[in-house]
Amino acid sequence: MGVDLSALIRPAKRSLEDFRGKILAIDAFNAIYQFLAIIRQPDGTPLQDRHGRITSHLSGLIYRTSNLVAAGIKPAFVFDGIAPRRKARTIRARGEIKKRAEAEWREAVEVGDLPRARMKAMQTSRLTSDMVEQSHRLLDLLGVPWVQAPAGGEAQACAMARAGVAWGVASQDHDALLFGAPILVKNLAITGRRKLPRKNVYVDVSPEEISLLATLAELGVTREQLVDIGILVGTDFNEGVRGIGPKKALAGIKQHGRAEVVLEEMGAEIEGLDEVREIFLQPRVEPSAPLAWRPADPQKVKGMLCDEFAFSPERIDRALAAFDLAQTSAGQASLDLFSDRA
Repeated sequence: MGVDLSALIRPAKRSLEDFRGKILAIDAFNAIYQFLAIIRQPDGTPLQDRHGRITSHLSGLIYRTSNLVAAGIKPAFVFDGIAPRRKARTIRARGEIKKRAEAEWREAVEVGDLPRARMKAMQTSRLTSDMVEQSHRLLDLLGVPWVQAPAGGEAQACAMARAGVAWGVASQDHDALLFGAPILVKNLAITGRRKLPRKNVYVDVSPEEISLLATLAELGVTREQLVDIGILVGTDFNEGVRGIGPKKALAGIKQHGRAEVVLEEMGAEIEGLDEVREIFLQPRVEPSAPLAWRPADPQKVKGMLCDEFAFSPERIDRALAAFDLAQTSAGQASLDLFSDRA
């Protein structure tokens, strides 16, 4: 969900090939939730194997990572640890949304309203510990590095980019800018033709690049002030102020400098303001170590996906071809995925 700063942000349209040779730290939970939401049957049922185990996350990981590798991108996935205490409210709210959506999905299926069923089903996605373990295992077999964050995966990914271990951060949330990511890449995991929610309309979704420095310069604020803008609007760690949207928050911060003065003028308050600031400006992260890519193990990948989860061997072979090409073309700089250099 994250903070909504879309009214203030002007992203640049990009293609996957624009990130050739770049290391991108991917917010793993953010990406996998997208796979779980989007990769479904027409009635909203997620992909499953013959034992009824959900496989949408594995499908997204193998095929999307293959596309990234084919474009010469160096992906690294960063997984969430223990969420900050202040995120509990957001987690509870998301749980309630899922419960309501599940009931509405069943009703839509019963009356044969498949478009509504699929839309509601997309809101019910749950990421289990088994799915996380399976994702770790598949990435290991693909030779793609993954990092376990002590707290938020997005905060850890941003710390990696700030330290120069990664070039940018891939996430759908503008929170990455508050966490200090120098470059935010959106739509990396969902590029392609997508249906608009609640409409029988399809659009082409392409990657978008957002520069933190360019954004701050255009808005005329510091990163600390951008954090205050986000807090006034509302984040995963606090409720925003009723009646304040991104543009009004920007105007207030530019006039008064800090959230406290804006709140005082409005006669409002935000509980734990300094604590929320600390989450963004001094997040709990591990030191950023260099990342390493290894050759994929095709036989073990197929053993996991085809033998255990009944994926099509032909489709997995095609996906693995991108990894094989990256290895055999290691002498070409544009495809040197397995180099340690960014």
